[in-house]
Amino acid sequence: MAAAGASADAMASTGIDRRTGRLLTDWDHVLQSLEVILSTRFGSRVMRRWFGSNVPVLLGRNMVPATFVRFYAAVGVALTQEPRVDLIRISPLSVSREGRAGFLIEMHYRPRGHLGDFAVEGTKRITVSRGDGDRLEVSSA
Repeated sequence: MAAAGASADAMASTGIDRRTGRLLTDWDHVLQSLEVILSTRFGSRVMRRWFGSNVPVLLGRNMVPATFVRFYAAVGVALTQEPRVDLIRISPLSVSREGRAGFLIEMHYRPRGHLGDFAVEGTKRITVSRGDGDRLEVSSA
């Protein structure tokens, strides 16, 4: 619930950082949301089986064209779960000999999309790469 006198718009795009416990607002909150969506397998959340993506299933697969196509599709479908972004394009950044790949994802930022206001405030870019182990890293580009 919003504090007395505070508008719902001002309180709506805030959350808690899952690693530090600090307050997250605006774009930082969206970044965390995207990381959670992209790193959660479909069907792994008991009460929200539809939540997540197929990206974790693709980690560790051979880097062949079919895997890239599946990755693009998995990201495209997953980003529909976050109303504050609208996908523009996905571009590969790098592919290493060890089979690691990095991607640049460009999207429209709609800060009040979760409230039904889909006005675009600008374009944002994030990079998605595989971090330590099978952990997915999402960061602003």
